[in-house]
Parts: sequence; C-alpha cells; structure tokens
Amino acid sequence: MSGRERREQLIRISRTLFAEKGFDGTSIEEIAATAQVSKPVVYEHFGGKEGVYAVVVDREMQKLLSMTTEALSASHSLIKLERAALALLQYIEESSEGFRILVRDSHAASGTGSFASLISEIASRVEDVLADEFVARGYDPKLAPMYAQMLVGMVALTGQWWLDVRKPGREEVAAHLVNLAWNGLTGLNPNPAITMTTRANPSVAKPPWPSDKELRELEKAREKELKEAEKARQRELREAEKARARELKERERLLKEAEKEQERLLKEAEKAREREERLRLREAKLAERAALLGQGEETRPGSLDQQE
Repeated sequence: MSGRERREQLIRISRTLFAEKGFDGTSIEEIAATAQVSKPVVYEHFGGKEGVYAVVVDREMQKLLSMTTEALSASHSLIKLERAALALLQYIEESSEGFRILVRDSHAASGTGSFASLISEIASRVEDVLADEFVARGYDPKLAPMYAQMLVGMVALTGQWWLDVRKPGREEVAAHLVNLAWNGLTGLNPNPAITMTTRANPSVAKPPWPSDKELRELEKAREKELKEAEKARQRELREAEKARARELKERERLLKEAEKEQERLLKEAEKAREREERLRLREAKLAERAALLGQGEETRPGSLDQQE
C-alpha cells in the first residue's frame, strides 16, 4: 500500500471511529489497531489524533459547503431553497458518519470551529439571496443576515432530527421545510411537494461532491493557511518577547538610575550631617574657649574688686 493509500485508509477508519465514539472516545491505539498498523504510522501521517481529526472535519465541512453552494446557484429563490434543503438532507443520508462528527461540538483540535460556525458560514451565503428577495419585495435588506440565520438554523436542526428518524423521505421533508420557510404558518400548503424543476434536474438531486484530488488540494491549502497562521503567531510571540525584553531592560536602567540617585542623595545627606557635626563641635569648642576666657578675667590679679 502506497503512502497516499495508507493515508486515505487511516482517514476512512478514523472517520468511522470519530462518528461512533467522538474525539475523546477514540484513541490512536484504536485507529492503528483497526488499520492493522503501528501507532508510529499514524503519527507519521498526521502527527497524532488531533491531526487526523482536523483532516476528517475539514473534509466533511468542505463537502457540505460545496453541495450547498452548488444548490444556491439556481436562478429562482424558491428553487434555491428547495435545492439547498435537499442538498443538506442528501448529505445526511449519504454521509451520516460525517454529519454525526460535524453536529457534535467540534473539538478544538479540528481547527475549523464548531457546527454552529459551519451554519454561520452557510448563512452568510444565503444572505445575498435573501437580500435580493427582500429588495424585490420592498423589505429592509439589512434584515437579511438575521433571516439567513433563522432559515439555515431551521434546516440544520431539522437535519439533526432526521439523521436518526429518517422518516418521511428526504424529498418530503424538504418539501415541508420549504413550505414553512416560503409560505409561513399562515399560508401553509396542506400537501407540499418539491417543484418539478427541482425534481427533474438530476444535478440538483445529486449535487457533485468534491473529488479526492480537490479534497487533497483543499487540505493542502488548509495546511498552508494553518502554517502561515502559525508563522504569524510565532512572529507575534517573538515581537512580544522582544518588546518584553526591551521593557525589562528599560526598567532595569531606570532602576539603576534610581539607585544611583538614591546613593547620591544618601551621600549628600551624610556629607551634610558631617558638616553639621563639625559645625557643632566647632561651636562647642568656641563656647568652651569663651568660658575659659571668662574665668581667666575673673581670677586675674589687680582686678577691680581686689583693688577695692
């Protein structure tokens, strides 16, 4: 088995295990054992469980986004809505394992965010469709982002429910979804159905999925993007470290200057104290000498008192 074939085998096996047990419930040992290889083989291809999980999640997201984007290429808004609903239900039906992985709270190792972020990305693509429809009907197009979240969220949550029940069929579920979204509660059709335009278009019933080559190219682009982001993060860390070092150096310089200034002030204070002490001693000596001189005058012979 070539290196590329081994990599694809490990991705398929990991996809199944992640869908069944989740990220935390799956181990490298289990992936390796199922593939009948040693753990170092998995590490060699993906660097660890986080690496293979990121590839699996990224592939599923790209697959679903590709199908949804293809569905939204129709000309009429109703047809776009029908095809988008069918695309999601088809993905769930034909890629149940992938959808189970996506609807779980994606582990931080995926590097691609949660299912909510995927829904937000799809909603951003629906915004333009709704904005055009709002303008045509005289509504405020600024409300399109909010309605896009509502619409895509409704379809996505219905898809999560249908993942397990699988009844009724996907066309019927899509018809009811479109019935509620397009007609509203007050205008519900009691017997909704997908339009003949959507049903008659085979490319709509089965939107093309990305080929393995396209997926590999997407993976390479994703890896390149992650590497560039990591390089940018490392640059930021280095710049922050340099700034921190400069700050510390400046603080040390200021501290040394403050210490020198403190030493200078202490020396000046000591000199002033010594000067004061010398002055005090000098004044004491002068006072003592003056006292001695006074005593000498009193005891000198022939003083005025003695003459009297």
